[in-house]
Amino acid sequence: MGALAARVAEAVLGSRGAGAGGRRTVGAGAVPDARGARTKARPALADVVAALRGTAGRRPVLLLLDDADAVRTECAGLVQRLLMDVPGVRVLVTCRQALGLGEERVLRLAPLAPDAAVELFLARARDAAPGFRAEPASVARICRVLEGLPLAVELAAGQLEAEPSAWTLADRLEQGQCWLAAPGPALRRHRSLRSAVGAAYLLCERPERAVWSRSSVFQGAFTEPTAAYLCAGAGVAPHQVSTCLAQLAAAGVLETLDEPGGLRPPRYRMTRAARDFGAERLSAAGEFEVAVERHVLHHRRLAEVAEHLWHAGDQRQAARLVRDNAADLTALVEYASRPDAPAAQVTAALATVADLWFWWTVHDHGEEGRAHLARLLPRASADDHLTARARWLAAWLHAPRDPATARALLGQVWPVAVLAGDDALIGWVAHVQGVLAWERGDARTAAECFGQAADTVPVFAPGGPAPAVSLAALAVAQARTSPGAAGRSARRALSSPGVRDDAWATALARYARAYTDHHQGHTARAWHRAHRTLATLDTRVPLPGTPDSPDIPSVRASLHRLLADIESPRTPRATVPAPRTDTAMPSRTSSRR
Repeated sequence: MGALAARVAEAVLGSRGAGAGGRRTVGAGAVPDARGARTKARPALADVVAALRGTAGRRPVLLLLDDADAVRTECAGLVQRLLMDVPGVRVLVTCRQALGLGEERVLRLAPLAPDAAVELFLARARDAAPGFRAEPASVARICRVLEGLPLAVELAAGQLEAEPSAWTLADRLEQGQCWLAAPGPALRRHRSLRSAVGAAYLLCERPERAVWSRSSVFQGAFTEPTAAYLCAGAGVAPHQVSTCLAQLAAAGVLETLDEPGGLRPPRYRMTRAARDFGAERLSAAGEFEVAVERHVLHHRRLAEVAEHLWHAGDQRQAARLVRDNAADLTALVEYASRPDAPAAQVTAALATVADLWFWWTVHDHGEEGRAHLARLLPRASADDHLTARARWLAAWLHAPRDPATARALLGQVWPVAVLAGDDALIGWVAHVQGVLAWERGDARTAAECFGQAADTVPVFAPGGPAPAVSLAALAVAQARTSPGAAGRSARRALSSPGVRDDAWATALARYARAYTDHHQGHTARAWHRAHRTLATLDTRVPLPGTPDSPDIPSVRASLHRLLADIESPRTPRATVPAPRTDTAMPSRTSSRR
């Protein structure tokens, strides 16, 4: 504590003048560097205590200790001593972590709000490039990527003179941020983002550094058990990981997303700058491939759990699990898409995307699913069963917008499914063929395909839609040509084994019944059925006798269109169960049948 106390003493005894309004502000920053040569004896702590005691009795005194991270422990002892000896003094300490004193009040500085970050960027950009003119969207994107970190925003604005455009700068920042640097700031650690983050890294203990670097493979939020699985080993025991996470969160490296002690276990998210720095350290330590392998294995198991939850009837929980880990599931595909990625990682990523078929098709993420499969399928090693399943899913996702590609993919799947004797895959191929027929306006062929799918797919077969889904589509396809058969198909869908545990299939079957009732002239009954089905989708608490319904955008949109048809004199429209992408489901009218 001696050097720190001496610096404080020099600051206090060397600053006798009063500030504005008679208030004295004493700053340790007014003292020359303690490492410089000294020719006279340093003042003792007793001297500063005496000076503060005499001044605090006459006017308020604020003692500022700036940037105390490197001497945090000594600073805590010094502040405690000063507060005991001079109760009237107030101490303002800037530090990455709280000192841990009893009467301490902690104010954590959050990143800049989006508007404030944009304002700071534009101000610094005018200084760096006087003729700078950028679209608001490009500046907003830069500030969003930088997560409102003031130093990063200032350093990024200084790069505009060397960059062709703000959009190019945003693209570079998406790839990494630690390269940001500028010669201007007086403090060495503020001359580059790498130095600023590295200053916090140097203050960490070795286990904390290991957890920091290994956690950098997570692109989104993660829990303590997940971090323990990925970070343990090589000198870090599993039980140490939770303590390291708490320390990193206290230092601002991690953001805590859930309240500690809440119903859900706490989740953490690493700031972007810290993640980029950690990834550099991970590669330098030669641990990147091991961390990626563990990351892939963990999220492969997570996808298996989500798929099991979906077919077990807990579809809301399955969707929540995927949503909470969406960023890392995308990262899994990116890791597997590297040119040097092992074949095992490609297989795991392809199986993960195939298992999450419900997320792409039911929950309105078809565009993302198509992009993942487009990256992984060319790297598939052989025409095995997994590749066939992935191609079938790609065909379903392409059906509404690219029927030619969908038909070509189904042509590759069909021989594999037949040779393997996979009734489920054969039935799902028929279902997609029905979607393609419906898209081109051939309701009769669509009905035949949907009927074949309903009769072929085994009950409770995992990995794709249940027979009740095909029966619901069959009822819609039959509504104009065979109203009686359409009603029977809709009732069969609602009475299929296990349908009550499948919220999606149940909602589709109820939609099909409402649509066929409306088409048969039972308008009031159709209106009530549609409203009751919407109520089950809108409520957070399942109604008696119904499963815990997830949010199903495609079914919700179809029900709203049906209600609009019922309440207007227009010709009824229908939607068959096909995945949505970024637009509403295509509708069919009598002019196309």
